[in-house]
Amino acid sequence: MDDPPSWIAEFSVAPKEFAAHLDAVVDSGMTPVTIGVFADHLAGRASLPPRPVLLTFDDGFADLPGPTAEALAERALPATAYLTTGAVVPGGRSLLPPAPMMSLDAAAGLERRGVEIGSHTVTHAQLDTLSAEALAYELRTSKAVLEDALGHPVRHLAYPHGYNSAQVRAASARAGYETATAVRHALSSDRDDRYRIARLIVRRGHTVTDVEGWLAGSGARTAPYRDGPRTVGWRWYRRARAALRGPVFAG
Repeated sequence: MDDPPSWIAEFSVAPKEFAAHLDAVVDSGMTPVTIGVFADHLAGRASLPPRPVLLTFDDGFADLPGPTAEALAERALPATAYLTTGAVVPGGRSLLPPAPMMSLDAAAGLERRGVEIGSHTVTHAQLDTLSAEALAYELRTSKAVLEDALGHPVRHLAYPHGYNSAQVRAASARAGYETATAVRHALSSDRDDRYRIARLIVRRGHTVTDVEGWLAGSGARTAPYRDGPRTVGWRWYRRARAALRGPVFAG
């Protein structure tokens, strides 16, 4: 969007910049794949094509089935979209601040255009601060809602804002997900944890040069790697805050 809501502006790009990013992917000679293809590789069921790259979109904003999907289709680029079901189901409730959202009814059309659908929970809460019961609800309900809408299993999950823990990863496996993506702002690898797949965050200030660097394998570290002290400390602070205030928006 040219004029996104202030709360999401940092994590959005203008249409012209987005088109330039996609053109950089095409020009790189890399092969875009969906998370399902990557999952098959991690599970040993199939090989990856040369120089694979994944394009992922979280939440389910209104542009996704419109100009975003159109820009991808114009370049024959597959992608994966993780939907927050409480935000895209009419009358649903989520912790996402107000913003134009797509409708769940558009999910099947996205898949027909080459955009694989995954789960992004129900409310977009910080999963690593929830009780076991609340965590199971977020993981299982969003999965069931998407499966009912699409008519097939939904195997992939993205943690809201990447927040996860060993308990969250184990619960994701029990809920029936085959992979889960975090954030980490890092390049992934074939050694990556399939329940903590690293992704790069595209912020509004990132340039085409940044994207070209990532596509060349530079400008970011490569997962897997251990969490640093700041990440661990921030996790414990968030858990303490959630214990006092209840579920918090992951953003």
